Amino acid sequence: MTAVTDQDHTEHADRAGETVTEMDQHDDAASDEGRAQKRTDADGRAHARVESDDDSGRTDSTETAESWDDGLIARRVTEGAAPKQAAALEIRPHTAQPADPLAHAGVLRSRLEALRELVGLSRTRVDSRTLAEAGRVLDEASARRRLSGQHTVVAIAGATGSGKSQLFNALAGVPISETGVRRPTTAAPIACSWSDGAASLIERLGIPPRLRRRPLQNGDADSQLHGLVLVDLPDHDSAAVQHREHVDRVLALVDAVIWVVDPEKYADAVLHERYLRPMAGHAEVMFVVLNQTDRLPGEATEQVLDDLRRLLDEDGIALGEYGEPGATVLALSALTGDGVGELRELLGQFVTERGAPARRISADVDAAAVGLRPVYATRRRTGLSEEAREEFAARLADAVGATAAGEAAERAWARNANRACGTPWLRLWRWYQDRTEPATGRLLLRAQADEEATARQRVEHAVRTLADRASEGLPAPWAQAVREAAVRGSQGLPEALDELAARAGLPPGRPPRPGWWPAAVLAQAAMTILQVVGGLWLLGQIIGFMAPNLGVPVLLMMAGIVGGPLIEWSCRMATRGPARRYGTEAERRLREAAAGCGRARVLDPVAAELLRYREVREQYGKVAGVGAV
Repeated sequence: MTAVTDQDHTEHADRAGETVTEMDQHDDAASDEGRAQKRTDADGRAHARVESDDDSGRTDSTETAESWDDGLIARRVTEGAAPKQAAALEIRPHTAQPADPLAHAGVLRSRLEALRELVGLSRTRVDSRTLAEAGRVLDEASARRRLSGQHTVVAIAGATGSGKSQLFNALAGVPISETGVRRPTTAAPIACSWSDGAASLIERLGIPPRLRRRPLQNGDADSQLHGLVLVDLPDHDSAAVQHREHVDRVLALVDAVIWVVDPEKYADAVLHERYLRPMAGHAEVMFVVLNQTDRLPGEATEQVLDDLRRLLDEDGIALGEYGEPGATVLALSALTGDGVGELRELLGQFVTERGAPARRISADVDAAAVGLRPVYATRRRTGLSEEAREEFAARLADAVGATAAGEAAERAWARNANRACGTPWLRLWRWYQDRTEPATGRLLLRAQADEEATARQRVEHAVRTLADRASEGLPAPWAQAVREAAVRGSQGLPEALDELAARAGLPPGRPPRPGWWPAAVLAQAAMTILQVVGGLWLLGQIIGFMAPNLGVPVLLMMAGIVGGPLIEWSCRMATRGPARRYGTEAERRLREAAAGCGRARVLDPVAAELLRYREVREQYGKVAGVGAV
């Protein structure tokens, strides 16, 4: 077939616009008297059908006799074919019957429900552009479900000069779609329905009534394709932009597609890269037809067909060979009719199964799942481990100084014990030191400010570390959601921890005393009394008030002097265990308080995001048809 130049494309696009305008003018006076007469007869039959509907009290707003008026195409039939055309395109009276809606099988219905749930759970987490295709699939599946399940809409698509309109006419048994050497010939989609009740399906494709046709009535062939709605599309590589827009729009809505290629352009990059490769998942609702085999000599047809299968395999399209599901590939010649009967038979089986709409929707769901895979699927284990939780709690405890608080509690308990069980002279000396030490308030304030800044940095570092570990391995949107939840929870966390530290720290007043403290205090008092008695006794001997006897008073004084520190040391040894337990308990309370605050403010929101991700991942697994992702 000869190639078409750019100048021809421009000229043909202009002529196509004139053709569409001419088709809209139903009352245009024809110069040929025979053609005008046939147009008058067709109008008369149409008006008779409308009057008949009015008389019977029934009105079909979507599929009237005028819907099948052939306009300009009917007037372009040659004189020799006029009787045949009149019979083929005659308006046949029919009774409008409500078409049964499409029913989705259990698996497909569950996948659609899972996809709907997936989109609903992800609206606030995933970009709307990412979810746009999934939303479109849900909308189109819902729209298709409300329409006839007894009809199968099949589009015929192809490149310029591939002969798709000729194949369309061959299947219909009548030249409905205009053919010729002028390019582009088909300016808008044309629909041909083999049975009634398909008007709503055709309206969904945006095909006006003036471009709707009926095939030639041909007995068995007509019944074989009962339920078929065939759509002839403009060229997908047309120079006119609106033609390509028609193709893209209709291809997204039909149940199946027949790709018509010719021996010259079957390997065209535009066809494979823009259409076949992206639609590889729709192989079960796809026919690939090598047309114009009458131009190939000898065994060239099989060679070209094998090369076409190789290209389709490289595109990722499964071929329906040896009983396996996939695209149907065959060769034919629409001009000579060779192979058209085989295609008609395959189409008849395809339409009779009534499974194309569900397979098309299932393929759309598969494509949407593939597009959403980077957003939901991950090969790594996600979530927060117990180790990460414990590490976060430990970091918060360090930030509030739980360890230091426990050590301070331990020292306070020991100091209180030493004061209670120490010698009076030592206690007096410590009191004197406390009174004479200089004030260091300014230094304490500075140290406290530095400590608060360090504590805030520790809290921020703990939150960042937790967010990084929680978001590790997650897809980007969910990792971002986890980090944002952690950041929101960290706001005001240092202040809340300070308040908890003050409330859950050391209890007011002195630490509790064990039961043996009174005995130790009495023993220490006894040692003090011995010292006093011995000292007074020696003083009385010195001044001559008492008889000299150094042994007893010295022994008493030595017993008091040695016994007091010995009792203090013994009490100090005995207080180590209770003091350590007291400090440990104080540290535990502060750690639990810090962990509870961190859990409420950070861990719970992060866990909620992880739980939402697990939910959507489970739904995605149902959409993708796998148990786990």
